[in-house]
Amino acid sequence: MPASNAFRRSLAVIAALPLLSLAACGYGSEAKDDGAAQIAAGAKKTDGLDSVKIGYFGNLTHATALVGVQKGFFQKELGATTVKPAVFNAGPSEIEALNSGSIDIGWIGPSPAINGYTKSNGKSLKIIGGSASGGVKLVVNPEKIKSLKDVKGKRIATPQLGNTQDVAFLNWAAEQGWKIDAQSGKGDVTVVRTDNKITPDAYASGSVDGAWVPEPTASKLVAEGAKVLLDEATLWPDEKFVITNIIVRQGFLKDHPKAVEAVLKAAVETNKWINAHPDEAKAAANKQLAADSGKALPADILDPAWKSIRFTDDPLAATLDTEAEHAVKAGLLERPNLKGIYDLRILNKVLEAEGESPVDDAGLGSS
Repeated sequence: MPASNAFRRSLAVIAALPLLSLAACGYGSEAKDDGAAQIAAGAKKTDGLDSVKIGYFGNLTHATALVGVQKGFFQKELGATTVKPAVFNAGPSEIEALNSGSIDIGWIGPSPAINGYTKSNGKSLKIIGGSASGGVKLVVNPEKIKSLKDVKGKRIATPQLGNTQDVAFLNWAAEQGWKIDAQSGKGDVTVVRTDNKITPDAYASGSVDGAWVPEPTASKLVAEGAKVLLDEATLWPDEKFVITNIIVRQGFLKDHPKAVEAVLKAAVETNKWINAHPDEAKAAANKQLAADSGKALPADILDPAWKSIRFTDDPLAATLDTEAEHAVKAGLLERPNLKGIYDLRILNKVLEAEGESPVDDAGLGSS
């Protein structure tokens, strides 16, 4: 890359960083269904609702939502109740939208779900289902970092202070014996909190030496010349850990259980279709990403990213509890009381009707 271009990209990265906190104040952008979801003739409203507002990120780890919107699974189950999707860039803004009623149900990572639940004293949300496992990698500049021990002294990007990947990296670094101040990101490794949209430019400009990030950002960095140094899945038992949950506003769950059941049934059907038709599902997720952002992912990014994600109805509750412990150890969270964060009764009803085994809440469910 010419030096002038690299300099301009570096300036763009630096200029954008102060805007990240401002972006988190929004309620997300309206998603597009690309004409795929049509209300069937004669369909009736679910729970008498005109619409159900669903939130998700433009990440492949949220592909259940992407595919469910694109292929019309949600609309089919909700009948004449219109699906209104919204796309978010950060967990805090989605939690804010949930609390305000701007969305009813959302796909979100474990750390924002934990924070939203604990900050509201257990009153804001419930986790009602799982969606995805895996899809997180440590990718690095191979010229600067050739082994795990070489990470010490380098600048590593994570998406946001206290987000799921930020907590995971801080915990991994602590296990290496390195000391990092969690709030400032300074220490034996410098943690640079950078929005996933900006991280590839930060890497290309040399502002960071690597990143602990979800897909497709990890594969975007690889396309820039980075190498995968560590797949987070290898750090977990059976290589499974929660990366995406389904949450609901508690008031909506209480007032509209039939609508919640319809969305969960659609999510289960979507995951079943994804796992049975991986290539078609990958294309559908990419088509929805293009509809939402105006740009599809190229094959050299889409293909490796898709392979590293597992889609599951199981919320993998025990791993969420472990992730909360990691946040406590990092000093980012006071020891939380997560009892009641899960309500899997409707999901297990849906799974039973599908002839599937129930999923477990690891003792953290509603009484």
